[in-house]
Amino acid sequence: MRIIVSGGGTGGHIYPAMALIKRLKERDLIEDVLYVGTEKGLESKIVKNAGIDFKTIEVQGFRRKLSLDNVKTVQLFLSSIRKSKKIVKEFKPDIVIGTGGYVCGAVVYAAHALHIPTVIHEQNSIAGVTNKFLAHFVDKVAIAFTEAADQFSEKKKIVFTGNPRAQEVVNIKPNDRLKEFNLAADKDTVMIFGGSRGAKPINQAVIETLDRFEKTDYQVLFVTGRVHYDNVIKSIDSKYLNSANISVLPYIDNMPEILPDIKLIVGRSGATSIAEITALGIPAIFVPSPYVTHDHQTKNAMSVSKVGAAKLIPEAELTSDKLFQEVNDIMSDAAVQQEMSDNSKKIGVPDAADRLIKVLTGLVNK
Repeated sequence: MRIIVSGGGTGGHIYPAMALIKRLKERDLIEDVLYVGTEKGLESKIVKNAGIDFKTIEVQGFRRKLSLDNVKTVQLFLSSIRKSKKIVKEFKPDIVIGTGGYVCGAVVYAAHALHIPTVIHEQNSIAGVTNKFLAHFVDKVAIAFTEAADQFSEKKKIVFTGNPRAQEVVNIKPNDRLKEFNLAADKDTVMIFGGSRGAKPINQAVIETLDRFEKTDYQVLFVTGRVHYDNVIKSIDSKYLNSANISVLPYIDNMPEILPDIKLIVGRSGATSIAEITALGIPAIFVPSPYVTHDHQTKNAMSVSKVGAAKLIPEAELTSDKLFQEVNDIMSDAAVQQEMSDNSKKIGVPDAADRLIKVLTGLVNK
């Protein structure tokens, strides 16, 4: 296939797209691939670093209040459709897939207007505004949470595929990477991680809990996020920085590699994280970000917690005592860990990329 992929703005839109491309290459199903994003978006760096052909268009989101900026948004959207049509005509794709973000709105719509088969992939339990718009035009709507189905009126187009990122991590085996962080490779480990930028409320709760974590029979890998690392280090007693039971890091490159060695994850409930966690069957405690659009992280977390695969702590209710109690209740009971792990695997989709590929090939070979 010749395929155009478009998605941007956040890692949640980009990493599933990259996982799909990787799997298409593994199965030798790509003749050529082009990724269309924005120059300012995170996708610019990620896609270019992966050596994938990359072209850009300029778009921006609507402001919630009436403003002149929205006039510019409409003008940019119309001009981005014209540029997208030019890109599509030059590349001659067999199919175009959008994975979310404003950029894919113009690209996927342009492909539809040129009678190219189109698919959108919605990673979250709450559908994004771009995907809701595109659903009226595309051939198929792939979803990763069953709850998202209710938000699209075109029911016949919907197909549950899961998130391609799940398949990318499912075959990673336990390894000794924990040794790199001065932790024991054979000791039960909790990883606490507030996302790539980190989360100040989570970090603060952990700082206040370190004295108790130091005395447990499990170890803690505390990933602060690069933005917060220096301030966190200043706030911590040096004895915890030298503790055999605690490791404090700003970030971990290629983090999925260490997931099979983690017994419990505490962190945000982004769609990519949930895809990885459930594919591997890792128990989780979610502290959803209340600052994301439509509070979708809370809905994501509820989807996992309602089947007994995770616990949910609203950020407003997060305290040192609450954090320690929830972590300790899970880590001190092997039966609870096993039950949560089994429940997690039940909702995981370890063949998600292949499911999405089946949708794409089905349209191309129609």
